Amino acid sequence: MDELDKMIWQTVDAIPYGQVMTYGQIAISCGYPGYARYVGTVLKKLPPDTHLPWHRVVNAQGRSSFPEGSEKYREQLQRLLAENIVVNNGKIALSVYQYQ
Repeated sequence: MDELDKMIWQTVDAIPYGQVMTYGQIAISCGYPGYARYVGTVLKKLPPDTHLPWHRVVNAQGRSSFPEGSEKYREQLQRLLAENIVVNNGKIALSVYQYQ
């Protein structure tokens, strides 16, 4: 297993309930600025039964990176709403919900 992959998993696992991080923010926190797409690739490979809170990871605009209307898009938004994160027209206010 790649060491960067482990760091990404640990960072995602540490995102508190009710907050989100961006792909780029996770890459930076792991010491790999510019690796936002790689973070997405790692999360895309998670097994379906994972307990990692992948739904707390959004793009730099505060939106889901899944195609709008897709099953994963709906699942992510439902999970965020269940954590009392307000989603307005598919967008999360990073100024309110972004974990620092």
